[in-house]
Amino acid sequence: MHCHLALTNHRTESGATTLKSGANLLGDMDLAEIATREYAEVEAEERLGKVRSVFESENPKGIVVTEAGQYLGVITQKQLLRSHIEDDTRARALLRDDDSPRAPKVPRQSDIREVARLLVEADSKIAPVFEDDTLWGIVTEDNVLEYTLDSLDALDVADIYSEDVVTVDEEETIGKVINLLRSHGVSRLPVLNESGNLSGVVTTHDLVDVVVRSMDKATRGDRAGEIERILDLPVYDVMTSPVETVTPGATVKEAVERMLESDYAGLIVTPEGDDGTVAGVVTKTDVLRALTYTEEEHLDVQVTNVDLLDTISRDDIREAIEEIAAKYKDMNVLHAHVRFHKHKERLRGTPLIQCQIRLRTDRGQMAGTGEGYGADNGFYMAVDTLERNVLEQKGVRADEEYRGQLLRKLGEL
Repeated sequence: MHCHLALTNHRTESGATTLKSGANLLGDMDLAEIATREYAEVEAEERLGKVRSVFESENPKGIVVTEAGQYLGVITQKQLLRSHIEDDTRARALLRDDDSPRAPKVPRQSDIREVARLLVEADSKIAPVFEDDTLWGIVTEDNVLEYTLDSLDALDVADIYSEDVVTVDEEETIGKVINLLRSHGVSRLPVLNESGNLSGVVTTHDLVDVVVRSMDKATRGDRAGEIERILDLPVYDVMTSPVETVTPGATVKEAVERMLESDYAGLIVTPEGDDGTVAGVVTKTDVLRALTYTEEEHLDVQVTNVDLLDTISRDDIREAIEEIAAKYKDMNVLHAHVRFHKHKERLRGTPLIQCQIRLRTDRGQMAGTGEGYGADNGFYMAVDTLERNVLEQKGVRADEEYRGQLLRKLGEL
């Protein structure tokens, strides 16, 4: 069953394409229509080896952890990658990992826009569905995308993909790749050959897969050495090639159909007729984020890992970004995404927080990253970087406009 969303494109006075949603985009619905009661589950006292084997054999979006039939939490592949050295770790210990997002709990009577928002803000592919205080089932990002698929032809990949992409060379080590995936909060990295052309892609799933296979082969005493060997391998040895790509002009529906068909979390975006140049990445999370866009009076701001907001509020974040948008009136901000990530380092009990801000504007994408102790310090450091990047981009545009004017005058001579 598919639900038709009133998602259309329209033009602002400046000519910029924005995303328009119907007043009653999704309405209330019973999640039983798309949620599933079949899910991977382990007991809290199960060892990490069992958790690995479930991921390898069933490839779930996440594994539900229970104790005496009571829900405790969800383990994801990202957590498994962080914890691969502690082979005797119990499943319950992974749920106390402060660096990992918590899967959001959703009531069985929820609308899809709210579910999409919660999945994005928790940086999760899965949400447990509750009826009263009892676990009823789960809903995954795939469930949401399959349900809304018929409406996604109203958007093009160009409307939602991320241009700010981290890439790696073929000879980069797996250890470095794992650090990049963690620090940037992404699940895939395009891999470039010595000529700078796209030659492959490496994902969290690829790395978990190679770790699981290696741990299965190694005996207990050999495992530390096996892990060191894996971390020193070049990414070329584990990357996927050839790469599944999509162009900016393809519809989001086409992109999602290909992701669902191949069980990919995202696709590399390349220019039309040039599949060797990386223009960006489009992921299922980008699509979920688009489903949450609204036509509210205030700027639409999406916050990932919202539970890290201790000394700063969502309103503070929105107001700060609105100030930037107001300061540069020739730049129309269409959407803002702010992502927080907590490091293990602390100062007097306050964690080091990294903040990444990404603005989608009618002048292209603008981004800024910063770190500080506490969410507010991390955010305002990122704001400073963002403003510098905006000013630099304005200067580049001014230079290009001057160059154009000069060439036109020379042509008139």
